[in-house]
Amino acid sequence: MSGQERKTGKRVLNVGLLAHVDAGKTTLSESILYQSGAIRNLGRVDHQDAFLDTDEMERERGITIFSKQAVLTWKDTEITLLDTPGHVDFSAEMERVLQVLDCAVLVISGADGVQGHTETLWKLLTRYGIPVFLFVNKMDQEGTDCGKLLAELKSRFSEGCIDFGRVETGAEEVIEEIAVCDEQTMEEYLEKGSVAAASIRRLVAERKIFPCYFGSALHLQGVEELMNGICTYQMQKEYPAVFGAKVYKIARDGQGNRLTYLKVTGGTLKVKDVIGENGDKVNQIRVYSGEKYELLSEADAGKVCAVTGLAETYPGQGLGAEKDSELPILEPVLTYRIILPDDCNVHTMLRDLKLLEEEEPELHVVWIEKSQEIHVQLMGDVQIEILQRIIKERFGVLVEFGEGSIVYKETIAAPVEGVGHFEPLRHYAEVHLRLEPGERGSGIQFDSECSEDVLDRNWQRLVLTHLEEKEHKGVLTGSVITDMKITLTSGKAHLKHTEGGDFRQATYRAVRQGLKKAESVLLEPYYEFRIELPSENVGRAMTDIQNRFGKFEAPETLGEMTVLTGIAPVSTLSGYQKDVIAYTGGRGRISLTLKGYDLCHNQEEVVAARGYDSELDLANPTGSVFCAHGAGFVVDWDEVEEYMHMERTLDQTGEEGLAEVTLPKRRHSSIELTQEELDAIYVRTPDPVKQNHGPVTVCAKEKDREPGSAYTDPKWERRRREKEVRQEYLLVDGYNIIFSWEELRELSEKDIGAARGKLADILSNYQGYRKCTLILVYDAYKVEGNPGEVMKYHNIYIVYTKEAETADQYIEKTVRRIAKDAAVTVATSDGLEQVFILGQGANRMSAPGLKEEIERTLAEVRGEHLGKKGSVGNYLFDYLDEETAEEMEKVRLGKAGKNGRDKK
Repeated sequence: MSGQERKTGKRVLNVGLLAHVDAGKTTLSESILYQSGAIRNLGRVDHQDAFLDTDEMERERGITIFSKQAVLTWKDTEITLLDTPGHVDFSAEMERVLQVLDCAVLVISGADGVQGHTETLWKLLTRYGIPVFLFVNKMDQEGTDCGKLLAELKSRFSEGCIDFGRVETGAEEVIEEIAVCDEQTMEEYLEKGSVAAASIRRLVAERKIFPCYFGSALHLQGVEELMNGICTYQMQKEYPAVFGAKVYKIARDGQGNRLTYLKVTGGTLKVKDVIGENGDKVNQIRVYSGEKYELLSEADAGKVCAVTGLAETYPGQGLGAEKDSELPILEPVLTYRIILPDDCNVHTMLRDLKLLEEEEPELHVVWIEKSQEIHVQLMGDVQIEILQRIIKERFGVLVEFGEGSIVYKETIAAPVEGVGHFEPLRHYAEVHLRLEPGERGSGIQFDSECSEDVLDRNWQRLVLTHLEEKEHKGVLTGSVITDMKITLTSGKAHLKHTEGGDFRQATYRAVRQGLKKAESVLLEPYYEFRIELPSENVGRAMTDIQNRFGKFEAPETLGEMTVLTGIAPVSTLSGYQKDVIAYTGGRGRISLTLKGYDLCHNQEEVVAARGYDSELDLANPTGSVFCAHGAGFVVDWDEVEEYMHMERTLDQTGEEGLAEVTLPKRRHSSIELTQEELDAIYVRTPDPVKQNHGPVTVCAKEKDREPGSAYTDPKWERRRREKEVRQEYLLVDGYNIIFSWEELRELSEKDIGAARGKLADILSNYQGYRKCTLILVYDAYKVEGNPGEVMKYHNIYIVYTKEAETADQYIEKTVRRIAKDAAVTVATSDGLEQVFILGQGANRMSAPGLKEEIERTLAEVRGEHLGKKGSVGNYLFDYLDEETAEEMEKVRLGKAGKNGRDKK
């Protein structure tokens, strides 16, 4: 029994509605709500007044675009009805909802039968292990045949699809169908001559039977039987006492508040609970029903709700004891370039699109630095139109989309070892990884088999975190890698000099070095197709599929029609539907289901067209950084193993074992690398923490120092010296820091002015040691008529923004103005602000990073002070020159007279 059931006395179920577009899913939801008494009047899609079609675009198009929920009571059961999009372009939104369902109703159009997208839905329900009730709709239309439709469900889905409308009448042959689905149930039937409802509930929960109901949602036929069946045969889930929750959706309400939609999967969630590592508090718990919502003080296990106050949640995230979800199956296979108006700031749009990406993670918003372009991944034309309108309505910009191109992925053909080493002065980390090809569709898996005697557990966890925190690029086309297992086999840290960022660098470089050594394979997306056409057209279809590099099974004849099934690349099969309709005279039809990724049919052609050079991808380096005689040097990927400090864990034949290490016998020449240039390495990786240890010395290999190269060119030396003396700026987002540092946040709850003053004092002390121009920025934009203010506080500047100008906007404006001529660092943990910072060439520092930097600086100051005389006192002698000090010592000892002369 769930906590919610204990408190309300009602069973609690979360029921999802899924269907191919135009199957009548929204009409069914209206009928359920009406018959339960949740709404007084029946809405209709064609009348644009359906209860759950709350968005204007949904009403106009007559399709569901965004998932919604409604709460109703059916007999003694409280049901949260979750309506999902039916159009294939919005199927990613539908898949996210599956994570929180207790059961699903799969709606089939009696007039059209099982469609291509319906099969995709069935496979997803199977993958997530969700019990399924089927409702065959539109049975009031002419030509529908219950027997034929049930036979199709059995052949296309499962023999466990059983007409439960006849179960209610006690039809003997239907009871026998249920009994044969399970040995235990068969024994029960043979012994008692019947099957108990509890046994049926178990079979439904184990997905051995799938109750089917036939009717017409428009005319309220079969709806009551369906709901009674769900309440009777759906088993109630048991939940643990410890708190857990699964996030399935991020959205924003009409006032711009960020909403985290989740299901409580254990314990109880209460208002003001602190969630996650960032200390975010739950401000409100909302239970939506259409556009309206009810506020709760707490939500027990089993409840689906929306929460405000959580800033960094994401779909698929597990909170508390709940684990994160696996990667979704459905993903876009086309990428598009966003074309902006001439007067639109590209970085502002990038920031806005990142907000949308929180709500639609599958957008994969990417900034292409080289071409200064924004690319997104989309499902199809309808989603493009919807996204275009959302951007216009929310951000006031009308964007266009370039021609779509295929999203490729990469994998490897055989196991290989990757080595990454990062060792500039006062940094150290080495990582060894084994990269192995996985099965198609397996994604990326991470593991560790490194002994804790070799590398401590905390460092191993850090390496695995860095492996998981980003999408690693392949070396053929720069596409994301997949279908691979990456295992940590060995590693090394330094007792004094190793920091978290060092292992990030070593890990990333190990992956890239392994990919450079491996035989990389390009993958492309494939469709699974089903073509129904007249028998005389089968030859043409088979020839077309072969010409499109597809494969097919032996044709199956069904009366005058023939069915051809198989797979083919998305790039070659797109648009083929028009051809099928044309050469069959409108009698043929094709249904396409995204199958996944497989070998690219034209790898060489695609690689040549992409023109990707992995050595020029500075954000994803393939080489490593080593150190010798106090100087660092960069080693190319193909020579890293000659310099690495640990033995190989995989030899060149692919067998595990030890291999001889060749010591380097080369001469190197030092080239000084400034802190700015070291920061540039850190900045290219996620959430770096700036560590200002002063200049770091790195050198290049002698063979690279050819006459006229950048290393020996006097112009380069002059530019380097000019770069070193550039003025340094540190811009601090005041309130972001205050609410990120625990001691300041607690102080702000009592007196925000005191928190601002304390932060100003801390930064003033820090500036006195670092000697940079420090600007502390506070939001004051909500003060009506406020002209803004800049004031000098000791040795720093404090800025209060003007009306309608946020701290983010002020910082962006300032960075844009000075970043070209100065070394600029911005301290903030605002992810969107950090995206802009990187785009402008400035460095970024997180709030924890600034705190760590200040604490380390203060420790250095204390160390220097205490190291002068080994005393904590403040003595006059410490500040006198040697001669004067000697005379004063004679006076102290009585060896000199009042005039300073020595006594006899």
